[in-house]
Amino acid sequence: MHTSPTQAVVLAGGQGSRLRPYTDDRPKPMVEIPGTGTPIIGHQLSWLAAEGVTDAVVSCGHLAEVLQEWLKTAELPLRVTTVVESEPLGRGGGLKYAAAHLPDPDQPWYATNGDIWTRFSLREMAAFHAERDATATLALARPRIPWGAVETDAFGHITDFIESPPSPYLINAGVYVFSAAFTALLPDRGDHERTTFPRLARERRLAGFPLPQGAYWRAIDTAKDLTEAAKELSGTRM
Repeated sequence: MHTSPTQAVVLAGGQGSRLRPYTDDRPKPMVEIPGTGTPIIGHQLSWLAAEGVTDAVVSCGHLAEVLQEWLKTAELPLRVTTVVESEPLGRGGGLKYAAAHLPDPDQPWYATNGDIWTRFSLREMAAFHAERDATATLALARPRIPWGAVETDAFGHITDFIESPPSPYLINAGVYVFSAAFTALLPDRGDHERTTFPRLARERRLAGFPLPQGAYWRAIDTAKDLTEAAKELSGTRM
């Protein structure tokens, strides 16, 4: 019987330079979703808790003390530990460093990028991961292309205009399930997306879990993403 992970790593060290001026005095995950009074990381932690996570390790970097200060005073629905890299270890090294602080190294764990704003069933993703006996599973999103698309026929006549069509490609949605054995495969420094992931893919040990139809997903990268998220929120009230 497979059990869903109860521990998670949140990678919250990003500079968020494209979100200035919001990130002049706070790290990206501390940027508030307008109208909610809660920073991105607050929404993430309550989502993780609702999905059965009891322990989270938050990896801080840029302006770490702002994030740590907020975590100290916030009413959190789960136990949170923070880690700060004394020198930049790269994405893979940072993940490995944070994973070393998980309460149960022999159990599977979730990880999420600190700028992802999403809601879907992590338990379903964990079951998918277990069924495939994968070492790592990535959530896959199909983002909308920010431009209008044009369809043409074989003679070069325009037949249709499509506003913000879904991308034909799936992308890494920044949410993961990792088996306990995955941690040892991470580099001590450097980028696992260039080393560990391609290796696991060649060995057929990397699974991709497409986000369920209609699941909410957005990477908060720019001020426009913040406004869009707020707009969608007021429409859906998640």
